[in-house]
Amino acid sequence: MPVWRRNLIVCWFGMFVTGVGMSQIAPILPLYIKELGVQDTNAVARYAGLAFGITFIISALFSPVWGMAADKVGRKPMLLRASLGMALVIGAMGFAQSVHMLVGLRLLQGVITGYGTACTTLIATQTDKEHAGFALGTLSTANVAGSLLGPTIGAFIAENVGLRDSFFLTGALMLIAFFTTLLFVKETFERKDRKVMRFKEVWSAVPEKSLTLTLFAAFFMLTAAMYSVEPIITVYISRLTENAGHVALLAGLTFSASGLANIISAPRLGKLSDKIGSHRIILVALLAAGLLFIPQAFVTRPWQLMVLRFLLGLAAGGLNPSVNTLIKKITPDFLTGRMFGFSMSAAYLGVFGGSVLGGQMAGWLGFRSVFFTTALLLLGNAVWVYYKVYKKLNKEREVWNI
Repeated sequence: MPVWRRNLIVCWFGMFVTGVGMSQIAPILPLYIKELGVQDTNAVARYAGLAFGITFIISALFSPVWGMAADKVGRKPMLLRASLGMALVIGAMGFAQSVHMLVGLRLLQGVITGYGTACTTLIATQTDKEHAGFALGTLSTANVAGSLLGPTIGAFIAENVGLRDSFFLTGALMLIAFFTTLLFVKETFERKDRKVMRFKEVWSAVPEKSLTLTLFAAFFMLTAAMYSVEPIITVYISRLTENAGHVALLAGLTFSASGLANIISAPRLGKLSDKIGSHRIILVALLAAGLLFIPQAFVTRPWQLMVLRFLLGLAAGGLNPSVNTLIKKITPDFLTGRMFGFSMSAAYLGVFGGSVLGGQMAGWLGFRSVFFTTALLLLGNAVWVYYKVYKKLNKEREVWNI
């Protein structure tokens, strides 16, 4: 088996488990906070929002830091640091004795994360050009699938085994990721003695600043879109069905439908981007995702929403690998880790921003407004990408080998 393919398999598993670890707490968080002694409903909601969101905000701040470290000392050491650290911290959440301890551990989880950044950089730099799109496409499914399936997995474990056991199991899986990384990941890394570059120096070394920022924005927008329905999906499903006993199951299946579709489409669209150009895939993905949000506001049955979410996942699968492939091609090798760190920050901010946007829009303007607003933002972003990315790269395909 080629080294790049073996690295891809190990990184896929690690990123999937990391995605699960970041998101599996969402459906069980209020229940766990009550178990820790908080009984007031308003206080539970406040602590739940803080505990869930703080991990993604802190991760967004630290991802570029770990990306810089990956460029200096290698990507495998960062994989080992993040996987072992998350195994210990997530496992420790199962022993939390107070809500403050839980929030502190969630904050620490955000600090030590960086597995996804290191994995993306490793695969981007260690895979040949012929397989780069396919490899990055396959890898992108891991974190997305883990994040989208995580709530369903967490709820299932908590309901059938126990609340604390969901943390122990996720920690054990991260420990397996640590050992598989230690034993099977191979990296050819030549450490170069470079002075520590300040942000201003890093940014001045980026050859395509406008294009890079546009790619980050596109990454942020689609991630936010995928998570905009998270705060409302259970209540929305309850309005579409008369069988209240299966609302949780239907909501989990609906939310996970886009994750399953993403797993199916991302490797194929990543491979297609190698042939026709990543910029074309990005534009089509944004347009399709924007259009698919509109009919979700008019569904009358849960199965209709599931189908549309599945189609959304198929479209969204083309964006992440294409963005990563373009970032790799327009970024100097010594800055790759840092740029992927920034792109991961955009994704984490998208998760947080999408959840906040969805909840606030539904509360003030109604459920349908969430779908309309998200569609409008995606389609507007598609127009921006057309002028800033598509037209530019169509003229310069030979220059960038895209």
